[in-house]
Amino acid sequence: MLDNFKKKWEITSNWQLIIPFLGIMGLLYSSYKLATIFTIDSLIFNIALTLVLSFILLKITLFLFKKLEKKWELAYRWEMIRVFIIFAITGSSSVIVGKPFLKIVGITNDNLQPVLYWILYILISFIFYQILLITIAWLFGQFKFFWNFEKKMIRKMRLGFLLNEK
Repeated sequence: MLDNFKKKWEITSNWQLIIPFLGIMGLLYSSYKLATIFTIDSLIFNIALTLVLSFILLKITLFLFKKLEKKWELAYRWEMIRVFIIFAITGSSSVIVGKPFLKIVGITNDNLQPVLYWILYILISFIFYQILLITIAWLFGQFKFFWNFEKKMIRKMRLGFLLNEK
């Protein structure tokens, strides 16, 4: 069974198994957090809902893998999981970092109109997202993929002049 899994995901070394393991742990954790939002304090019901949500999220993720596998240029299929983990960590981190940053510079929901505060919060989170994406990608060994991803996004936003390309 493990050999079939390794073959399907093009895993050539045992250390690479940590990536699918982290992906499954992240999927289970996300499902658990969603289950606790939607349920009462029944442990059995939370576990059951967690398993159902995990199954649904896994199906959605595998569907996305199939769609993006042709679009993204990665050497091995298991790297798709690593890319998804990087996106997940970066998205969560940018939102977590944005609020304290605004507080440090003296901007809170109390001293700024709420609409402006949330626009600024989203903008700051987006800026941190770009920085964290490259940093976390580098830590996970996917710098080249994400740097190309960033350059493509910058060009689509018509900010290509920031790349200083000739």
